[in-house]
Amino acid sequence: MYDWANSVHALVIVSSIFPVYFNATALKAYGGPEMDFFGTPIKSSVLFSYTVSAAFLITALVIPLCTAVADNTGRKKAFMKFFCYLGAVNCMLLYFFTRDTILLSVFLFGLSLVGWSGSIVFYDSYLPQIATEDQFDRISAKGFSMGYFGSVLLLLFNLSMILAPSFYGITDKAIPARISFFTVGVWWILFAQIPFKYLPDAIGNGNKRAEGWLFDGFRELKKVYAELRQQPYLAKFLSAFFIYTMGLRTVMYVATIFGASELKLPSDSLIITVLLIQLVGIVGSFCFAWLSGQIGNIYALMVGVTIWIGICAGAYYTTEAKEFYVLACTVGMVMGGLQSLSRATYSKLIPDDTPDTASYFSFYDVTEKMAIVVGTFIYGMVEQVTGSMRNSILALLVIFVLGLILLYRIPSRKVYHYDLNQGN
Repeated sequence: MYDWANSVHALVIVSSIFPVYFNATALKAYGGPEMDFFGTPIKSSVLFSYTVSAAFLITALVIPLCTAVADNTGRKKAFMKFFCYLGAVNCMLLYFFTRDTILLSVFLFGLSLVGWSGSIVFYDSYLPQIATEDQFDRISAKGFSMGYFGSVLLLLFNLSMILAPSFYGITDKAIPARISFFTVGVWWILFAQIPFKYLPDAIGNGNKRAEGWLFDGFRELKKVYAELRQQPYLAKFLSAFFIYTMGLRTVMYVATIFGASELKLPSDSLIITVLLIQLVGIVGSFCFAWLSGQIGNIYALMVGVTIWIGICAGAYYTTEAKEFYVLACTVGMVMGGLQSLSRATYSKLIPDDTPDTASYFSFYDVTEKMAIVVGTFIYGMVEQVTGSMRNSILALLVIFVLGLILLYRIPSRKVYHYDLNQGN
C-alpha cells in the first residue's frame, strides 16, 4: 500500500504533468527554452535534469545519518513518516507554481524528490522483515504493480481536469495542473496511513548512545562495504546495479521532457503516453517475476537490460509520434519489472543473520541515488555541451551496454543467497 501511496509522485510529478507544465511555463516566462537561473542561462530541460541530480545527491548524503539513528533506536517507521510528509507537503506547495514562482518551484520539486527517495529507503528495508525469501520476487512485483494501478487512478482524475476543465467549472487552463500537484500530496499522505498502521516497528540493536551517532550511518556503510568482500556475488551485483540504474532511472525522469522538447508532442499526448506506460508496467512487473522463476534473477535482469539497449537505439532515431508511443509501451514492460526484480535480487543476497536490514538497504539505496545523480548529470551535461538530447540518449545506450557486461559476470541460478554468496 505504500507503493500505492507514493507512486503518484513518480507518475504525476516526475513523469507526466509536472515536466510538461514546467516546460510550458518556462517557455512563457522566458520566451524560449533557455531560462535565467539566478543569473545563469540554462535550458529548462537541463535544469530539470540537474535538479533531479541535486535532490538525489542530498538524499544520498542524508540517508546514512538517518539509518544510523533508525538502527540504534528502532525508529525506522518514524523516519519513513518524516520523509513521506516532507515529499507530500512540497507537492502540495507546488499548487502555487506560476511563471512568477518558477525558481521557487524548482526547489519545491527538488525537496519533493528528497522526501520520496528518502522514504523509499526505509520502505524497501521492510521486505526481509515481512516476507520469506521465496516470496521476495512476487511481493516486490506486487508492490510495483499496486503502485502503477493506484497512480493511474489519480492520473485519470487529473487528466480529466486537464482535458475537460469546464466540466469542473475551471476557466484558468493552468489551474488543473496545479490542482494535480496538490492532489498528489493529499493522496500520498492519506494512503500512507495504511502501511504506517500495519508495518512493524524496526527492532533496534539496543545501542541508544547519544554520542557519536552522527557518523554511525557512514560507519555502517563502511561495515557493509567490508562485508561485501566476503560476498563476491553481492558486490558484483551492486556494481552492475549501479551502472544499469544510471540509465534506467534517467530515462524515467527525462522521457517526457524528451517528447516535449525534441519531438514537440502535445501535452495531452505525452500524459496519455505516460498513462499507457503505467498500465503496461503492471503486466511487466509480473512478467519479470515469472521470468526470474524460469531462468533465474540474473538472466532475467540481463533480458531487461538488453531491451533497454534496444529502447535507447530506437529513441535516437525516433522522429514521429507513433515511434515514440511504441517505445513508451516497451519502456512500460521493462521499467517496473527491472526495478522490482533488482530489489528482490538484492534481498535474496543479503546474509540471513543480518538484524539491521536498514543498513544494508541504506547501502543499496545510496548506490541507487548516486547512480541517479551521475546518470541525470551526464544526460544534462551531454545535452548542454552538444545541444542535442539525442546525443544524451547515445550516452545512456553505452551505460546499458556496460551494465549488461557487468551482469554477465554473475552466475544466474534459481538458488538462495547463501548458495550464491558462498559460490556453491
